[in-house]
Amino acid sequence: MTFNEIILELQKHSNPDSIAGMASVGIASDRNFGVKVPVLRAIARRTKRNHELALQLWEHGYRETRILATMIAEPRQVTPDLLENWVSAFHDWEICDQCCMNLLEILPDAWQLAENWSRRPEEFVRRAGFVLMARLAVSDKKAGDERFEPFFPLLIEGATDHRDVVKKAVNWAVRQIGKRNPTLNRRAIDLSREIQRLDSRTAKWIAADALRELQSPAVQTRLAAHAQKTKTGKA
Repeated sequence: MTFNEIILELQKHSNPDSIAGMASVGIASDRNFGVKVPVLRAIARRTKRNHELALQLWEHGYRETRILATMIAEPRQVTPDLLENWVSAFHDWEICDQCCMNLLEILPDAWQLAENWSRRPEEFVRRAGFVLMARLAVSDKKAGDERFEPFFPLLIEGATDHRDVVKKAVNWAVRQIGKRNPTLNRRAIDLSREIQRLDSRTAKWIAADALRELQSPAVQTRLAAHAQKTKTGKA
């Protein structure tokens, strides 16, 4: 699909009611067609990887065109300057998370980006760092447990950041790491207890919510079954 064809498709699926609903959960209502993500994924499948078109879509500046840009950008052509340009332009959690899930987590330096960005002061750049930690815990199936160790002090540091989009990303990362396998589950529970001892209401919320899920019967049963399959070679 060409740029003009994509814009026509977005206009066709535009939904003012969706825009209002998105605004209620913190998604910017300006420069927004109100098109749902599954429709954007269908457009991306028809368009396929096209880096020049991705750059054009990002510069157009609409919610949908930027999400589409993250879906069709060519990972091999993503440069440090492009990363800085895009991450610095994040202005709500959806664009941030979609970029992490669609593009950033599959980059060769995703692990380093997670560490670097989680130290940054900018609200959505910092969120991107912690979202990447959460996503890598899910998507990088071959990563050893030791790869997550550098994240733990950063999660402790981030746990006192009271900004809503940051604290929720820290919580998400702790929970996703802790649901990866029994060893990391125990490690994440210990981490949550350490966070809980911090003199911070934000940290205590993060820890309590993470512990609730990580210690739940549902998670513990699933992890035990996974461990048994791994032991018997059926995983």
